[in-house]
Amino acid sequence: MRITRRATLLGLGSAVSLGRASLALAAAPGPRRLVVVILRGALDGMSAVVPYGDPALAGLRGALLGPGPGQAGGLRDLGGFYGLHPALVHAYALYRAGSFLPVHAVAGPWRVRSHFEAQDDLESGADHRLDSGWLNRVVAALPPPVPAPVAGTAMAVGIDIPLLLRGAAKVGSWAPAGFGPVSPDLYDRAAALAAADPVIGPALAEGLREQGFTDAALGGAGRVRPHPGGKDHGFAALATAAGTLLARPDGPRIAALELDGWDTHVSQVPRLRYMLAALDGGLAALQGALGPEAWRQTAVLAMTEFGRTARVNGTGGTDHGTGTVAFLAGGAVAGGRVVADWPGLGAGRLFQNRDLMPTTDLRSVAKGVLAAHLGLGPDGLARVFPASAAAAPMAGLIRA
Repeated sequence: MRITRRATLLGLGSAVSLGRASLALAAAPGPRRLVVVILRGALDGMSAVVPYGDPALAGLRGALLGPGPGQAGGLRDLGGFYGLHPALVHAYALYRAGSFLPVHAVAGPWRVRSHFEAQDDLESGADHRLDSGWLNRVVAALPPPVPAPVAGTAMAVGIDIPLLLRGAAKVGSWAPAGFGPVSPDLYDRAAALAAADPVIGPALAEGLREQGFTDAALGGAGRVRPHPGGKDHGFAALATAAGTLLARPDGPRIAALELDGWDTHVSQVPRLRYMLAALDGGLAALQGALGPEAWRQTAVLAMTEFGRTARVNGTGGTDHGTGTVAFLAGGAVAGGRVVADWPGLGAGRLFQNRDLMPTTDLRSVAKGVLAAHLGLGPDGLARVFPASAAAAPMAGLIRA
């Protein structure tokens, strides 16, 4: 277990951390479960859910496009215009079962391309950072669960409370003995000290690679940095833990998970395939741990801070953009379709002539889930997402 430097700076150390994934939990009344997954690093929505029916797509990013629907290793067709990335095997099974719903061309109200600013806004639920997170305000707006769960009204696991769960609602915390942040220079120093040793040096380097690190000459020989090609960031393990706790009769009803590693400036095709497979495995693990009855009462909302450029860059990747895709999954979700007001990719249709134009406010998606799934009314939604009257709750996301 470890906490990343970014997690410490952003107050995300509350999550149990395995690799670059983390988890926090809270309670809510009733049997319905809500799981929020933050995909940190900016997911390329047009590679996850490919608008292969748009005639301008190939001219913008032909180098990123794989085989189409019906071809070996190709996209999984989502109705004739969109195709799901082939790494999303379990998600496609959920789609066919009516429990997976992509919402395309979405973005929050912010228009920044800084990860730090946009992720703060994503957790705050506004176009600027607040002192509280929108999921804490959800807990505050809901009536207290009766009987109270054994963990209390809300609980974070770790050494701090994440921004997403900070606020007026009382949140406790717990951490196992000896749990704490590892110095970001520890791995660098260990690798540098051992580099000259013919036995320890290669063994340590191989061990770091096995844990998801890769050699990178960033400021000196022997330095190591996290790389999304190692293992699965522990996301499936944390999703299993979340599902196990959420399934308990006296357990929490709200979980927040994060999965880092979506910043695909370079060699996007293999990197994104790995990340999507990790997300897919986590969804499968969550469903398995919840069991059929709890899964039927569960809605999962996966979202990212912004999208990526419509055009491929010179290093086989994409840069920070605007519009992207959000995912809904779970037995409570009215899926089996793609929701989108597609803006098109032709001349004059891109945002600032570089990004997918957002046509849906991410807050509308979240509001639609909170209203239909957890029963939040207009006043509660206004407190959860302040100054958001223009972002009306999206209807039809949750099964009646």
